[in-house]
Amino acid sequence: MSHRVVCLGAGNMAEALVSGWLDQGVVQADELCVSDPSQERRERFSSRFGVAALEDNRAAVADAKVVVLAVKPQVLVQVLVEVRDAIRPEACLISIAAGIRTATIEAHVHPGQSVIRVMPNTPALVGRGVSALARGQHASEPDLLQAEQMMRAVGQTLRVDEGDMDAVTAVSGSGPAYLFGFTEGLIAAAIQAGLTPDQARFLAVETVTGAAELMRVSGEPPDKLREKVTSKGGTTAAALASFEASGWQKIIAQAVEAARQRSIELSAS
Repeated sequence: MSHRVVCLGAGNMAEALVSGWLDQGVVQADELCVSDPSQERRERFSSRFGVAALEDNRAAVADAKVVVLAVKPQVLVQVLVEVRDAIRPEACLISIAAGIRTATIEAHVHPGQSVIRVMPNTPALVGRGVSALARGQHASEPDLLQAEQMMRAVGQTLRVDEGDMDAVTAVSGSGPAYLFGFTEGLIAAAIQAGLTPDQARFLAVETVTGAAELMRVSGEPPDKLREKVTSKGGTTAAALASFEASGWQKIIAQAVEAARQRSIELSAS
């Protein structure tokens, strides 16, 4: 049986995508197929979503119109070599493999194959992700529109030039970890200040998520929102002065640049 959309790899991001596609009606269950070497993962997809789940990558991609490359970056080329002759030349390949350039993928598939590179992030697991998309040499506008529709099932999308993907990776790809790390520190500080672990976690998590939602909904720039919270000579001003003394803006910039440089290294390897 042929399937319109096939996901090579059945990891957490693939699970988020499949869940979003089905919830949003982007694809029907009988149009979907995933492949993965893990029997446990295949059984999870077939039982949770009612989609076909195969071990054989070549059988999975046969006649597919869209092939989502959701395998680990270090095995992507190996998988492409395996399935190259089984993929339809007119199929669109959407890669969510971090750090793998479209040129690398194009070199291992049919000449002229449509390839779109996507950098999603983990909030896609709860439908609040953001995905940056860059088209390869042969991807058409309809291909890009289709990819955007699929990624919007798990959040927002943004078109970028592929040359900007390393910066995207450093900001939105790795960004959730920065926020998790800040929240972790806020919880630890709250406990040190005398709150119970449950109280500390509740206050920190709700404050971070509430502030992020306020920033999104209000449309006001972060500096203006910060100013509204900060009274001259108040508690917030004291905390922000401590941050400034530690050079926190410089620390953030250095962290993003370190992530960008590492992304460049991984893309070139």
